[in-house]
Amino acid sequence: MPLYKTLHPNSQTTVKIWKISESYTNLVQSVSLNAESLARVSNMKSEIHQCGFLSVRSLLAEFGYTDSDLYYDINGKPHLKNGKYISITHSFNFSAIIVSDVPIGIDIEKQRDKISIIAHKFIDYEFQYLNENTNGYVKDLTVIWCIKESLYKLFETPGLSFKQHTLVVPFNLEDGSTIAWIDYENFKHRYHIHFLEFEGFMCAYAIP
Repeated sequence: MPLYKTLHPNSQTTVKIWKISESYTNLVQSVSLNAESLARVSNMKSEIHQCGFLSVRSLLAEFGYTDSDLYYDINGKPHLKNGKYISITHSFNFSAIIVSDVPIGIDIEKQRDKISIIAHKFIDYEFQYLNENTNGYVKDLTVIWCIKESLYKLFETPGLSFKQHTLVVPFNLEDGSTIAWIDYENFKHRYHIHFLEFEGFMCAYAIP
């Protein structure tokens, strides 16, 4: 399937989402990979991860980039050679990229009931406004996880705790936006958050 969705949250930032319906063979034939990437994808044992990797390269092409325009630092964070900021995510049959002139982060997650079992590991303040007895509890948890993962990707600081150092203010799923904070040692910063739901998935991205 071609590009699933394109979003423009502001003049500096673009989000592109890909729905993976192609086979590994079709995807690998449609992209140009450098030697390092070809070896990396060939050594992946799961076709889901292979297709996720390749769909990200298809998204790069949608932005006008090639595989060689992307590189990773020692912490595994992606960068673009032209200096623009990039964040990447993949979950099952969806992948997404956000590119901006400012630091950003993005995450996609499939909605699954088991997130309620681990909620205590990544939520603290947010329990004050969540209601586990509502039908939307799993959706709310998934949004919060996506937001915190996006903040983590944006901040790229070892030791940052979802539970202790990130905070998501109350939100309504219908609004599609909220505010979140990183409060880490001497750093405190406010971020604009956008989120959306599609086909049983949640996606959130953070922008300063």
